[in-house]
Formats: sequence, C-alpha cells, structure tokens
Amino acid sequence: MPAVNQLESIFEYIADANPAASERTIRRIHDAIRRTARLPYARRAGRVPVTREIAVAATPYVVAYLIAEKSIHVLAILHGAQDWPQAF
Repeated sequence: MPAVNQLESIFEYIADANPAASERTIRRIHDAIRRTARLPYARRAGRVPVTREIAVAATPYVVAYLIAEKSIHVLAILHGAQDWPQAF
C-alpha cells in the first residue's frame, strides 16, 4: 500500500474515535517528514537495507524512506506494533 494511502488510513482510523487527535497525529507525521527532508541522514538506518526511518515523536508511527538525490522518498508509514516488511 502506498504511503499516501497509509496516511489516509491512519487519519480515518483515529478520526473515528477522536478527530482532533487524528489531525494532530497527521500534522506530527508531516512535520517529521519535512524536517527530515532538510537533513535526510540525521535519522536512523532502516530495518530494510538502504532505507532510513523516522520515529515520529508522540505517536506510535514510524516512517520508512529512501534518500534520492536532494530529496527523500517516503516508502511506508507503519504503526510500531505492525510486522515490518522484508522489502518495500
């Protein structure tokens, strides 16, 4: 599932119980991605080879990404309790 679809699913899942929390969570994910785009090597090495990961503060979510020239490519946004894929 593409990362944008994962983000929409996260929003919808949380919004069912708490719309305000859903908006905060999505904002935190977006902010973490924007900050990482400025310093892509500042985040930890990923569990999948050649990827890197962002542990999104104050959420249970992890963003997996690749560094592509002067930008990052978000591969997945997963809940920390999910099984991690072997590849993207």
